[in-house]
Amino acid sequence: MKFGKKTAFAALVAASALVFAGCAGGGDVIEEGSGDGGSGDGEMYIAMVSKGFQHQFWQAVKKGAEQKAEELGVRITFEGPAAETEIAQQLEMLTAAIDKNPDAIAYAALDPEACVAPLEQAKSKDIPVVYFDAPCDGDVGLSLSATDSKVAGALAAEHMAELIGGSGEVAIVGHSQINSTGVERRDGFVEKIEADFPDIEIVDIQYGDGDHLKSADIAKTLIAAHPDLKGIYGTNEGSAIGVVNAVNELGLEKGKITIVGFDSGAAQINAIKDGTMAGAITQDPIGIGEQVVQAAYDAANGDTVDEFYDTGSYWYDSTNLEDENIAAVLYE
Repeated sequence: MKFGKKTAFAALVAASALVFAGCAGGGDVIEEGSGDGGSGDGEMYIAMVSKGFQHQFWQAVKKGAEQKAEELGVRITFEGPAAETEIAQQLEMLTAAIDKNPDAIAYAALDPEACVAPLEQAKSKDIPVVYFDAPCDGDVGLSLSATDSKVAGALAAEHMAELIGGSGEVAIVGHSQINSTGVERRDGFVEKIEADFPDIEIVDIQYGDGDHLKSADIAKTLIAAHPDLKGIYGTNEGSAIGVVNAVNELGLEKGKITIVGFDSGAAQINAIKDGTMAGAITQDPIGIGEQVVQAAYDAANGDTVDEFYDTGSYWYDSTNLEDENIAAVLYE
């Protein structure tokens, strides 16, 4: 299923059972509720498996999910691996969630291919599946609640181009070549630059797994290799903070490298306030959490859901941090 437009359709059709062997591994979790699963007491139970929780973005998604769950009178669990590279741990959590026989599953895919088999098992058990942030491949999922990441990447490119005067060398520190958010935020940026800003050259794209230490090392290498580099785009919270840390550790003058980030969080907001970072794209993570719980609730009740709920993307910098609409989608 492609999640690119809003199309209402009915709930899931059962398929033949598929046995899936769970992956080994530990993994830390954030969890709300008892986790016993089922709905024998009449209370609807929605199991949520996130990409992780190490970034403030996921904490904000969790907050939105909890708010909507309370409003609807349903029980949720929210868990994710310790890092967004721990695909095996996430799959183990997904398999465990399916085994609890929830009324619905909400899932954010780290690897869009690795999740196909376990979600076919959910389908065989008539458990509706909805996605948030990033979908799985295949045709199991009914809905995606997320930012349109290509649109957001293009928005980042427009502001980068404006900030560097429409010409010069830039680079990208990405967070993933696998999951859809990393790919689409990168591609949206690249395609916009190539289409509309011929005097800007993207000299390199490297990936730091969203880890600020890896991303800082990558940024230092990029700066050393390209002495005329004007800007660096970091595609998520950890990537952007890694770039900020790199320029600070190198002792570069604020603004010498134009840094455009993605997501929010206290560290990025502070970097914008002190002039190290030019600005960033923020999502609406609370809105994502609220919307995916609503979609899971609707699907569990057999109601139609939209194929794609775009929760929006917004540019913020030192000039609009205090704007009411921007402040509402920033998280610290």
